Amino acid sequence: MNSITSEEVRSWIVSITSAVIVAALIRYFIVELYIVDGPSMQPTLQDGERLVVNKFIYHVRTPLKGEVIIFRYPRDHSRDFIKRVIAVGGDTIEIKDGHVYVNDAIVNEDYISEKTRTEYPKQTVPEGTLFVCGDNRRNSLDSRFPDVGFVPLELVKGKAALIFWPLDDVAALP
Repeated sequence: MNSITSEEVRSWIVSITSAVIVAALIRYFIVELYIVDGPSMQPTLQDGERLVVNKFIYHVRTPLKGEVIIFRYPRDHSRDFIKRVIAVGGDTIEIKDGHVYVNDAIVNEDYISEKTRTEYPKQTVPEGTLFVCGDNRRNSLDSRFPDVGFVPLELVKGKAALIFWPLDDVAALP
């Protein structure tokens, strides 16, 4: 029977340490797993669904209108929110008569199940921020309300890329 040499032990330690470091770097810079908590993104996302979040993409570009993002809640950075980007810095945003207007054009929101009931006066989204809304406008704390307001880009964690659980719902997000 062969005994384990110190060289083999060292090799195992280096391999395991390297794997842990690579996994940590991937989680910190590239992807993160996220659990949808609550109904604010229905019908697009359901409470309890699990997502893969692309954290790398916003190191090379800023979020685009229509993307679903994860961000730290401005009033409590220990909480994450998931919402859809409606307008970006420099855009004008207005909500009236059940429609969302960005730069004076009605936004085609085929991802919501009912019109937006709240009104929002016309404002320009400040540079370096986003205007975000949940797809379930009747049950979403989002940029329409002062507790969230315009979301600074530095609070954005990543783009929701893939639903991976439950298996019946596996799908890439647009």
